[in-house]
Amino acid sequence: MKHLKIAMISEHASPLAAAGGPDSGGQNVYVAELARQLAAAGHEVDIFTRRDAKHLPEIECWRPGVRVIHVPAGPARAIRKEALLPYMEEFADFMLPMVRRARYDVLHANFWMSGMVARRMKTETGVPFVITFHALGRVRRIHQGAADGFPAARAAIEDEIVAAADRIIAECPQDEADLRELYSADSDRITVVPCGVDTEELRPISRDIAREALSVGTGEKVILSLGRLVPRKGVDTVIGAIHRLRQGHDIDATLLVAGGEPAGMTDAEAERLFRLACELGVDDRVRFCGPQQRAMLSTYYSAADAFVTMPWYEPFGITPLEAMACGTPVVGSDVGGVKFSVQEGLTGYLVPRKDPEALAVRLACLLRNPQLAQRMGLAGRERAGSRFTWAAIAGEVASVYETVVSEGSRARRAAAVQTSLVRGAFDDAIDTMRATRDELAPAIVETAHAIAATFARGGKVLVCGNGGSAADAQHFATELVGRFKIAGRRGLPVIALTADSAVLTAWSNDEGYDSVFARQVQALGSAGDMLLGISTSGRSLNVIQAFAMAEQMGIERVALTGCGGGELAAMACRMLAAPSADTQHIQEAHGVVIHVLCELVEKYVSGEHDGYRSDARQQAVVG
Repeated sequence: MKHLKIAMISEHASPLAAAGGPDSGGQNVYVAELARQLAAAGHEVDIFTRRDAKHLPEIECWRPGVRVIHVPAGPARAIRKEALLPYMEEFADFMLPMVRRARYDVLHANFWMSGMVARRMKTETGVPFVITFHALGRVRRIHQGAADGFPAARAAIEDEIVAAADRIIAECPQDEADLRELYSADSDRITVVPCGVDTEELRPISRDIAREALSVGTGEKVILSLGRLVPRKGVDTVIGAIHRLRQGHDIDATLLVAGGEPAGMTDAEAERLFRLACELGVDDRVRFCGPQQRAMLSTYYSAADAFVTMPWYEPFGITPLEAMACGTPVVGSDVGGVKFSVQEGLTGYLVPRKDPEALAVRLACLLRNPQLAQRMGLAGRERAGSRFTWAAIAGEVASVYETVVSEGSRARRAAAVQTSLVRGAFDDAIDTMRATRDELAPAIVETAHAIAATFARGGKVLVCGNGGSAADAQHFATELVGRFKIAGRRGLPVIALTADSAVLTAWSNDEGYDSVFARQVQALGSAGDMLLGISTSGRSLNVIQAFAMAEQMGIERVALTGCGGGELAAMACRMLAAPSADTQHIQEAHGVVIHVLCELVEKYVSGEHDGYRSDARQQAVVG
């Protein structure tokens, strides 16, 4: 398999975030583990995610072969994903030049807003994109109704992404069916690839040791719920089941709820769930543990007699696999990816969503039959290790990438790349022009004054350069000896030292090219004149020697250069240095600077700038 260069986009879900934190859940794990395994297989992965804290670096080398790029889009603080849509254009603006430079083989968008960014990248660069939605807006609206906080435009945007994507990765058969039925997605462009689990990171540890680490009694009946605390995850159903275990089954079980906002932050859902526990009289049996680092997950899963996940809907769900990898039986709602990963009666049980009584019945069965729970736990670990390892999942996803890359129309991609090259060239030139304008505007005005003052006192301007700069020198002389915009003005004494081919060839043949401009300065220049030397690097030896000669003769020296100015910077009386290190863009900026100088000088010598006229005459008198 060809080693690919992959850009993963995950606008709100960073691979570096703590599990169970705000907006931190399965997508974070998916992106992190998939990138890690792709890199282990030899691919190169960049993950673009929004910068949500000021201390984060722009680029972090997170793992061998994996970089996390924190995109400055919106304020550098945590923002709920429901409010991120206004910042996606800014996200794409930042990412676009990086995509052009990096030449990625494929983009992998995660979530619909990342899909917006990927769609624009494809339009402007021709790089194909794959998307994993993780959740669909229309499915969310079906289950959450008015409680859905995402913009109403989401579904229409998802329609556009579905139509533009080169391939859609569905995480389970239900996800695929929703894409076909609710979004009219083409079945040929959908591939079902489930989520995975790291069976090395997540594995069983001694229950006694795990419980001691969590300060849980060895004889307690323990149920675990782990994930983001949002209503759709159904933790209230789990609390209701704890109540029914006590009331209807005479079982006092401890519920560990891992997830929620970090310590010190308001967590409205945790407060709601705690109030529910108090109302049901089980607040003494429910422990809110907060979000957890991944290093603690095996401890939590291994401490539990059973893991419970009761979402209203779930495209896949990674936590059931994590529990199975740790040898813990799972009871989950009979929805989406949960019913794909959990085998009813073999690795756990499936129950109707929002049904605390059905959940309590299955939990009671497991809590009263430790040997059954152990058998289910072992079967779950076997299933996780044989079907859902991240290494295997990454291989399936890489195959999707390969298909997308190979199926792409070469002619279409070539045209898009060429268009991107044109756009990129203009964008880079515009950036240089803006920077030159912002940095050099005052210096350009002062230089134009100095040139006009040179003419006013009877002096002349000598101008020299090599290659493209030679053409600029002759262009500058032509505009001022002739005319730029103002008709009827007198001709101005400007001599391009590059224009006399007889002198250039004779002197360079007899004495060497390094002194060809210095010789002309000596022959044609006088004190009170000006020498304009044009060199993109500032290191052209013949221009440097011309400046040395001009300094000896009392001739003012102006250097038109690029970033830094090279050796000319120390020799010039005035320096106009375009803020770029790219020769092409420096020359482009020089062309504009020359035209601006010509226009200003014409106005000054023609008396159109009243504020300068008396000043120029005064300088002529002083000269």
